[in-house]
Amino acid sequence: QVQLVESGGGLVQPGGSLRLSCAASGSIFSIATMGWYRQAPGKQRELVAVITSGGSTNYADSVKGRFTISRDNAKNTVYLQMNSLKPDDTAVYYCNAYTKIGPLYPSVDYWGQGTQVTVSS
Repeated sequence: QVQLVESGGGLVQPGGSLRLSCAASGSIFSIATMGWYRQAPGKQRELVAVITSGGSTNYADSVKGRFTISRDNAKNTVYLQMNSLKPDDTAVYYCNAYTKIGPLYPSVDYWGQGTQVTVSS
């Protein structure tokens, strides 16, 4: 019903930058929040950043001041600009969209397939 396609991951040296993108498509009525989560090997999935349809944002303490989340509501797309990357940022990054497929339907979490970000020299 709703598909999320991520792009922009890869290998980068410490101190470098990457920009992730995630486009939502399908039977979308509205998307309340969009966000990015990450999961490192052997660890639980954790919140990185979220943004509401009105532009309010929330960040994990570990990325504040380095990462910026933004959103294009017309394109149902969310971005994550990652600067000053550290080896601890290495993880699979997942896009999330809290989405309604119709006015009478409840909002449901949809997830992308994940994109690998590796920070290493």
